Amino acid sequence: MKTSQTFRVYFTIKSDKAKDGKAPLYAAITVNKEKAFVALKQQISMAIWDFGKGAAKGTREESRKINTYLDEVRLSLGNCYKDLLLKGKLITPAIIKNLFLGEADVTYTMNRMMAYHNETAGKSLNPATMRHYLVTQRYLSFYLAANYRADDILLRDIDHGFIQGFDAFLRVLRPKDHRKPLSDNGIKVHLKRLKKMVHLAQDMKWLDGDPFATFRIRMKKVARDYLTDAELSAIEKKTFELARLALIKDLFIFSCYTGLAYGDLMSLKPNQVVMAEDGDLWVRTAREKTLEPVNIPLLPKAIDIINKYKTNERALYDGSLFPVMSNQKVNSYLKEIADCCGIHKNLTFHMARHTFATTVTLSNGVPIETVSKILGHAKVATTQIYARVVERKLKDDMNTLKQRLASR
Repeated sequence: MKTSQTFRVYFTIKSDKAKDGKAPLYAAITVNKEKAFVALKQQISMAIWDFGKGAAKGTREESRKINTYLDEVRLSLGNCYKDLLLKGKLITPAIIKNLFLGEADVTYTMNRMMAYHNETAGKSLNPATMRHYLVTQRYLSFYLAANYRADDILLRDIDHGFIQGFDAFLRVLRPKDHRKPLSDNGIKVHLKRLKKMVHLAQDMKWLDGDPFATFRIRMKKVARDYLTDAELSAIEKKTFELARLALIKDLFIFSCYTGLAYGDLMSLKPNQVVMAEDGDLWVRTAREKTLEPVNIPLLPKAIDIINKYKTNERALYDGSLFPVMSNQKVNSYLKEIADCCGIHKNLTFHMARHTFATTVTLSNGVPIETVSKILGHAKVATTQIYARVVERKLKDDMNTLKQRLASR
């Protein structure tokens, strides 16, 4: 297992515990910024101790014996470190100390589990996804403080009751960064992250049994809101005198005709708009969330918006395709746009992605497999949330057929 840990051993004496000119000898173990001291149960004359070298000075028999002993301790601690490293176990100064002292096998805790997840599995996660894990871990710390009056818990104590209690805790939690309580699905996402970390601990043989074996996490199917043809047309036709609203309108419409999420759109560079051999323009990028490749043939309305911002000073300065705006500001301005256009929906930037999937593509007969590829979904099943649109289109087509048959 690859590791970025820094391991070091040095020796010192505790002058404040000196008696009759002799002080107790300690080994200091450091891993990254953590430290643990091991009492070596040896007394050494302060007169022969070299604090700078962390060893006994001089060539007398006493000094030689002490330094030989320190070399043996250093080697033994190093072997403990290598043993943990080879077995892929969590490495902390306290764990190395326990192994050296021959104490009971390493005791694993929730904090160690989370630290190991962040050190290993966390390295392969998108930074935005990792930030979500850190939020879950912060909520777990709040839960321990509130319900257990502790800052950590043994892994073996994470059982069905612990999970059920965490679920209940989240349902009454009022995070400072949320205007509303956590939704039911939002709570279950936090439970899924805890489940993934617990299963990682199981894979590492730190935990016997699966506390989630009797706990089911069922996500509720939520209808994705989107704009109808009429609502999308209302925004497209509306002219805004305020530059900020005009920009947000263009960004939103561009997303409606490409399916790009906010983060992907804001990180889009001019060189990611490429011309194919047949002369058509494509966007070739990867989803920020999943790193799935995304290849989008550009529709005329999207091309018009790109051309509009080719010489935009802010975009040129940022090296981006469009001027960069914060997600918070974008969604705030979209509320103004909705009011101006008479749209009575909670208009958010992500609704543009849903509108692309429903109103722009599926409703117009684009196969769901194609839509899934454009959206950057790893599985077509993820795109099935928009399947209701296909049913709506079937109904509309059948009504049209009824009218034609009736007219005969």
